[in-house]
Amino acid sequence: MSTPSLPMGGWAVAQDGTVLRTLLGSCVGLTLFDATHKVAGLAHIVLPRSQGETETPGKFVDTAVPLLLREMGRLVQAPVTPTACIAGGANMFATNVVNTIGRQNIEASERVLGEMGIPIVGRHCGGEKGRRMNVNTTSGRISIEIVGEPPVELQHNTLRVSAPHG
Repeated sequence: MSTPSLPMGGWAVAQDGTVLRTLLGSCVGLTLFDATHKVAGLAHIVLPRSQGETETPGKFVDTAVPLLLREMGRLVQAPVTPTACIAGGANMFATNVVNTIGRQNIEASERVLGEMGIPIVGRHCGGEKGRRMNVNTTSGRISIEIVGEPPVELQHNTLRVSAPHG
């Protein structure tokens, strides 16, 4: 079963073969997958920091990661020990700005995941083109599609990760 594409700032958690999807430009698609419970979460990250904003927690790296962890655990009724994959963060507009919003989103994702002890096992970031991200909640397989290019597959670890996250 496939879900509708997540909107900007959207998030979802699912299992049982559901495919989570989103379309990315400078935004980052951040997915968590727990291989033991076969559950995944996806957030469409728009900005690196929430700065106190709580109405749309999927929109910001610092609120999306804890949200996905909590909701994945709630769905399977057990603590989860996920791995992460990130995609997106393209520089969609010609600019001389060195630190684009896409790069800031990637760096914030890497930092927050590192602080929480969640290993990043796959990346498909940067460039100048948008991409579609599809996440299979049973296998942890991620398909990245860029117009005019062959699809790229990323795969979450299939082994349980024992590192705790805080």
